[in-house]
Amino acid sequence: MYLRASEQLFFYDTIMKTVKLISHPKVSHVFDNYPEDMRGLLEALRALIIETATTIEEIDSLEETLKWNEPSYLTKYGSTIRIDWKAKNPDQYAVYFKCTSKLVSSFREVYGDLFNYEDNRAIVFKFDDNIPKKELKE
Repeated sequence: MYLRASEQLFFYDTIMKTVKLISHPKVSHVFDNYPEDMRGLLEALRALIIETATTIEEIDSLEETLKWNEPSYLTKYGSTIRIDWKAKNPDQYAVYFKCTSKLVSSFREVYGDLFNYEDNRAIVFKFDDNIPKKELKE
């Protein structure tokens, strides 16, 4: 489940770090409009992004906003991450990265075919995939 408040503090006991989440109200509307079966998967990706932010020392706040009408996560450090489901490919969803970043090529180099890639812009998951969370967080 995702949070609707405009600002939330996330505290993970095992990590002992607080991250301020600044969430724009229109983001919840996008999540509400995903098909129900995909909504849970995208909410899990969202939670993984937030959890990962708590493990990075330099990150004290995370902005959740919309870019191209997709939930997007921005910090003062690093590249923007977007997540989305598209009706033209109803059985898949993805994590998108800035095309000019080297993130997808780095994932490809380190993890090979553990992930499915869309060019240099996304890691794509099928509805029934098990997400390798540990590797995705790295």
